[in-house]
This record gives sequence, C-alpha cells and structure tokens, in this order.
Amino acid sequence: MAALDFAGMSAPQLLVDRVRDHLAVIWGDAADDALAHRIIAAMGIDDPDAALPEVRPQRWTERDVALITYGDSVLGDGRPLEALGELVRGRLTDAISVVHVLPFCPYSSDRGFSVIDYTAVDPELGTWDDLAELGSHVTLMFDLVINHISAKSAWFEQFLAGEEPGRSYIKTASPDDDLADVVRPRSLPLLTPFETTEGTRHVWTTFSEDQVDLDWSNPDLVCAMLEVIDLYVRNGARFLRLDAIGYVWKVPGTTSIHLPETHEFIKLFHTLLAVRAPQVAIITETNVPDRENRSYFGDSDEAHLIYNFSLPPLAIDGVLNGRADRLVDWLASAPAPPPGTTLFNFLASHDGIGVRPAEGFLTDDEIAGLVDLAHARGGMHGTYSRKGVDRPYELNISFPDLFGGVEDPQMVDRILLLHTIVLALAGMPAIYMNSLLATVNDHAQVDADGGVRRSINRGRVHLDDVPVVGGDDWRSRIMDGLIERATLRQAHAAFHPDAPQQLRDLDGVLAIDRTPQDASAVSVLCNMTNTPRTVVHAGPWTDLLSGESGTNEITLQPYAAAWLT
Repeated sequence: MAALDFAGMSAPQLLVDRVRDHLAVIWGDAADDALAHRIIAAMGIDDPDAALPEVRPQRWTERDVALITYGDSVLGDGRPLEALGELVRGRLTDAISVVHVLPFCPYSSDRGFSVIDYTAVDPELGTWDDLAELGSHVTLMFDLVINHISAKSAWFEQFLAGEEPGRSYIKTASPDDDLADVVRPRSLPLLTPFETTEGTRHVWTTFSEDQVDLDWSNPDLVCAMLEVIDLYVRNGARFLRLDAIGYVWKVPGTTSIHLPETHEFIKLFHTLLAVRAPQVAIITETNVPDRENRSYFGDSDEAHLIYNFSLPPLAIDGVLNGRADRLVDWLASAPAPPPGTTLFNFLASHDGIGVRPAEGFLTDDEIAGLVDLAHARGGMHGTYSRKGVDRPYELNISFPDLFGGVEDPQMVDRILLLHTIVLALAGMPAIYMNSLLATVNDHAQVDADGGVRRSINRGRVHLDDVPVVGGDDWRSRIMDGLIERATLRQAHAAFHPDAPQQLRDLDGVLAIDRTPQDASAVSVLCNMTNTPRTVVHAGPWTDLLSGESGTNEITLQPYAAAWLT
C-alpha cells in the first residue's frame, strides 16, 4: 500500500482563496477576505496564505479497529476514564487501535449529547490528562455535537437574557413558517417556546426541548465552533465525529436536511484541517438512507469516513432470516467510496440499531418485522416523522436479547458471525463496548433515565465484572471471540480498508474475497443460515480462525465463519 495518494489538484491553491470560495457558497456576498481571515484564525492557523497540500496522508491501515464507548461504560475504583484506559491497555491492547470516546463534556441530558460546555471534560468522568493518557496508547475519536447545545448552557442562558453572544447563537423560527416538509429524527415538536427578556421566542429543537439548535448562519458561532475543533485537535483528537451534521442548516419551506450549505461547511472543515492538522479525519454521522448518507463523501472533499448505517439492519436481517442476498445485492451495487475516503462499519452503537437506512432495501413489512421481533424480545423502538407520518427509526435492544437471549444455543454464534462480517468488509470496523462486554437489556436504567429507550443498551460494567479470559460462559465466549477476530484482522494486509473486495451469495453463505495487490488474498465465508453449508473453494485452503486445512471443499456449521488463505 502506498503511504500517500494524490488529491488530484492541478496546482497548489492558497488556503485563503479556498476558504473564500467555501464562504461564498454559504453567505454569498457577505463572504469577504476579512471573514476568511477570521475563519482561518479561529482554527488556530497563523498563515492564511499557506498552500493547500497536494497529497493526502494515509489515515488508516488493516491494524485499525475502533471501539465505540462512553467515558463511563466501564467503571473502576477511580475515575471512569482511568478504568477505560486500564481495559484498553490490558485486555484490548492487541485488538483495538482507535477509541471513540462518546461526548465527554458536562451535559444535561441524552447521555452527553446535550452539551453544557464544549471546552471541559465532565469531572464525573475524568480530566483532559486522562484523555491524553488514553491517547498515548490508542488513536482517539472525539465528538463534535454540532447541531445543538444544552438548554442549561451559558450560551442559552444568554439567549434567554437577551445577552450576546448567546442571543445570536440560537436558531429560532415562527410557528407561522412553512415547516411541513422538515425531516425529523424524532416524533416530537419541532419548535419549543421559551420566555426571554424579549418575549416568547420559538426555538428550533430538532432532538428535544433540552437540545436547542445552534444558528450556523451566524459567522460568530462558526468561529466559536472552529475554536472548539482546534481545542480538540490540540488535545489529541485524530478522528472528529460530526454528530447530526445533516440538520445544521435550516430553511423554512425545505426539508432542512442535507442542504447545500451543510455540505459546504464540511468542505470548509476539510480544507481547514488539511492545513491545521492533516492527520485528522472527519467522520460524519447521518442516520439516513444509503444514497443520502454517501453524499457526505462529496468529491473526496467532505468526510473522510461515513458511518455505514445501512450495514446493521441488512446484516441483522440476513442472520435472522438466513439469507445473504439482500446484503450482497446492496454491497455489490453501492458505489465505491471516492479516493481518500472509506466506510466506518459497525453493527450497534449508543444510538440503537437504525432501521431507516434499510428503506429501499427492505420492505416496510420486513422493517416492521424487525420492530415486532425487538418488542417480542424485550426491546423497544424509536420513530421519526416525515410529512407528519411516524415511521420506524431505530431498534433499542441489546444484541444478546435480539438473538434469543441466554436460552438460545445459537445466540453467541450469531453475534460472532455478524461481527466477523464487519471485520472482513472493506472499510474501518468498529465494535460497540456493550456488544463487546455482552450486556443485556437494562430496563432498570431505562426507568432511571425517565423512559429513555436508548438506555436499554447503554449499561455500565465494573472492571471486576468484565468477562474473564477463556471462560466457558456465554459472555466470555463473545468477548474472547471478538478480540480474537479483531486481532486476527490486524495481521493481514488483505483487510486494509482500501483493499478491493468481491462479494458473493453462495446459497446463504456470504463470501467476502479481499484481494490486495501486494499481499495474500483472504476469503471470508459466513454461513448466514441455521443449517450446514458446503462451499467449493478453488484449491487448498487454511482457515485462519480454526487452523484447519483442506482441499476444494469446506463445510460450515450453522452461523459459522471461516477465513481462508
């Protein structure tokens, strides 16, 4: 693999010129040299006349496996971030190279996503030094909760008091505005009235009344948020996750999602980071159908990675229904990520299992079937609103419960099989901490959090209760199996995120052939069915998982996988 790939620019361009071009798309005639210089300075760049680089650094290799975790998903006798570091440095040292620490700032709701202060670490979690210590062992991903801020924040208190800068930082609208086409990720009121010193003002609240939307049409706010990005880079962020980015630019009379100005902001961040911190990659979080999601790659000039949101529901559907065809059809037909970008492959996360991204690949009845199954197994689901109609948005359930619970003898095999798919596909794989620790539905936490559905799969585990190495209980088998597969992946260049792949459906067996130019090919076979399957392999083979060898044929037991060389 080459260390660098060319960006395709005909000639170097000055940073200030490119920034001015971005600002013209966003603000039109209001964009001038003075604003461009303010924007550049806010990002911590001293030289506005710096030339943009003509090459891109290689930001990922086959050794990169990410862990998605809250700062307090694991607890110890000290600060939670210390406990997280202890687990990562110990049990996970050979399996995990990237840790995505979900929002770690002081917050008022939504487990961190209602940020009170972007510049501080929640003292209940730890300190900046704790994050730095963690970052000395792994690569760090930070969240930038970009669409909204807490109603308990200083900015919103200033808004209520009619004081700057907060007075101008909050997005408002009128109930008389045309908001009928606005796409919502929640079935909640879009506008929330607040009493201010200037009278009643209706605040845009995309997610909840405690998460008040920011007004990205204000250049002062943009500069303030660029200062936050600079702070995160200085504190070790090498991946910057833009939370709910699709909603930041809002215009009555439109859908207020994926608008051109939103894409231009990502391009602006991309340009600024290319000079300020070229090693930092942008990852966008847009829980929407696949075509919309992939639009955030742009022309290699927006996100470096996108969350592969269609993968979880289609992979889960395949295992639950014993079929590989839907998954293969989607993966084989999807456009390849443009140069310098890749997919962030995952199954579960703090936000549940999104089903909206399965629209167009699964029928409404099939999606409803997933919802019904989740409820039957003790889970719940969330909805979103489009044109006044509520539709399924996500499943809220733990993986062990979704696949039958402790009583189901095939539950462990199904979970390991699904993660094998994630680890084998082109792109960067990610494992959610609660999947790794094999936690089950936490209804007590849902009740404690006032009925927050997502709390069902956000449980905390003390270090003393982490599954033991080599244990014969089901939790140990899951954790050991995931660590084994993640470690195995890192030893083979065939699993480089950019290495070519071919996909086949072999009568319910998903075949993923990874064929790099400068390394040995690996064929991963995943039996998605509940019956044995025999697959013909071209020539002698060795299974990297089991160590077994054979010629021509291999028989896979139900929900088994093989990694063949």
